[in-house]
Amino acid sequence: MLLDASQSQLVLVDYQQRLMPAIFESQAVLANAVRLGRMAGLLEVPVWGTEENPSKLGENVAELRALCQRTLPKMHFSAVEEGLADWLRAPAKAPQGNARSLPKHLQKAQKPAEERNTVVIAGCEAHVCLLQTALDLLEDEFEVWVVTDACGSRTERNRDAAFDRLAGAGAELVTTEMVGFEWVRSAEHPRFKDVLALIR
Repeated sequence: MLLDASQSQLVLVDYQQRLMPAIFESQAVLANAVRLGRMAGLLEVPVWGTEENPSKLGENVAELRALCQRTLPKMHFSAVEEGLADWLRAPAKAPQGNARSLPKHLQKAQKPAEERNTVVIAGCEAHVCLLQTALDLLEDEFEVWVVTDACGSRTERNRDAAFDRLAGAGAELVTTEMVGFEWVRSAEHPRFKDVLALIR
């Protein structure tokens, strides 16, 4: 099973200004998150952000925040508790024309908007907000892919414990490069060179 860009959404969890200095290997974690956001932009993958208690921890780092279509402020550790799953579900398409002008038996049924049920997720702290959000997304029947080299905690042990638990719950564990190469699939993809430049 490979990632498909046309079925994917990217969620970037809590890369906040006051939190990042305390994160183990924070520079590499943030750099990979920014790479993910840029690759998603190149490949038309929707990007969502979250911020835990932003009045205390600050907004997400500006470079990363700018890559997100929307950012969800939250107080629960799981962003799903604050409505993230609603953002990730495709909205119903609005009826076309004046539906009231036709009898019900002649009205066309509305096709649902395209579903993107694969959530590629990364963030901080891996063992708290990222873990709880990912577990809730799995429970909501999303396919969850956790980008390990773009996740961080204050300690390596907490980060790795989160990965063990997520893998046991059914999440796929991947790296930033794996995501990029799976999204493009081929050196003939029109965006391959752009994605490769971000990886290198």
